[in-house]
Amino acid sequence: MSPRSHLARSDALALGFLGLRMRRVRTILSALGIAIGIASIVGVMGISSSSRADLLAQLDRLGTNLLTVAPGDKFGGGDVSLSPDAMGMIGRIPIVDVVAATGTVSGFTVRRSPFIPVFQGGGIGVRAADPALLAAVDGHLASGRFLNAAVAGYPVAVLGATAAAHLGIATAGGAQVWIADRPFVVLGILDAVPLAPDIDRSALVGWSVAAGQLGFDGHPTTIYVRADKERVATVHAILARTVDPQHPDRVLVSRPSDALAARAAANDAFTYLLIALGLVALLVAGVGIVNVMLIAVLERRTEIGLRRALGATRPHIAVQFLGEALLLSAIGGAAGCTFGALLTAVVAVVNGWRVELPPWLLLVGLGAAMLVGAVSGAYPAARASRLPPMDALRSA
Repeated sequence: MSPRSHLARSDALALGFLGLRMRRVRTILSALGIAIGIASIVGVMGISSSSRADLLAQLDRLGTNLLTVAPGDKFGGGDVSLSPDAMGMIGRIPIVDVVAATGTVSGFTVRRSPFIPVFQGGGIGVRAADPALLAAVDGHLASGRFLNAAVAGYPVAVLGATAAAHLGIATAGGAQVWIADRPFVVLGILDAVPLAPDIDRSALVGWSVAAGQLGFDGHPTTIYVRADKERVATVHAILARTVDPQHPDRVLVSRPSDALAARAAANDAFTYLLIALGLVALLVAGVGIVNVMLIAVLERRTEIGLRRALGATRPHIAVQFLGEALLLSAIGGAAGCTFGALLTAVVAVVNGWRVELPPWLLLVGLGAAMLVGAVSGAYPAARASRLPPMDALRSA
């Protein structure tokens, strides 16, 4: 019957530290492999969580009850347009809160000066806009005022965020742009509208001035509908038939927030791929620990034989080498968790996100590192414990 091991935990910990201190460079390089794997997993999941939290907060802020109506495809080809009465028909739906429209005014560019060539317009479009548009898309003004019934017939324009930046206009006070060789006073500048990016690249003018001075035909291009939050699906189902009862298949109804949700799903898929790569790095680090520990067993045969001759049992030797592997993994895991957390914080701050790093993620990272250490150190520890004392001393 073999003697029972009475190696104290503090002694096992001290022996583990001693073994690692004797080979510092090898210890640092081995721990670095674990740190890279853990940092990859923690960093990727932390960045993904922060990005997702920001996206969900954006969805909550913008709302998921915005629907857009646009012309669809006509069977056999040809142009399709929405009826000028479409906005009024949608407004009669009881569970619709706000309805507004924009209409593309074709053939015109927006320039800061009449001396700028037309082909340098920068792709800024001109759109006729309804005064209720700001409420429908949950837009906000960065400067100035929005269109209203009093100014709808005058040559004034409200610039989208991208359009204003391209034209170099920071504030609405006194600025002018040129549309169809006519000066339009910049009445306001919008903040970015995430759910209606076409507005960001446009100059918005009143419906009346668009029809009277720019030849606008009055057909809306896009209708924005804010529905009752509990009845969005119902409104979605009846919008096409409301707009065009005879040909509802020629009306395209969509929910812009679905694009943000799809982006979140795409981010999740990419996150899983990066986590898989982190797990591969962790596996490679585990194989490295096995190799390092096996080499350590061969190099320390004399030490093992001497300790066995002085009364150390096989469990003592196994605990010593397994403890070294666990300590090595714990050091790498702690470093990896720290670096992953810092990476998450830096990326979140740079992108303006809220830092979202669940505490359980750090515990999982450290636990994964310890698991890799335990699995990787098990075979070298067993091999060291089975080494006969006389053979070990004979190799000295």
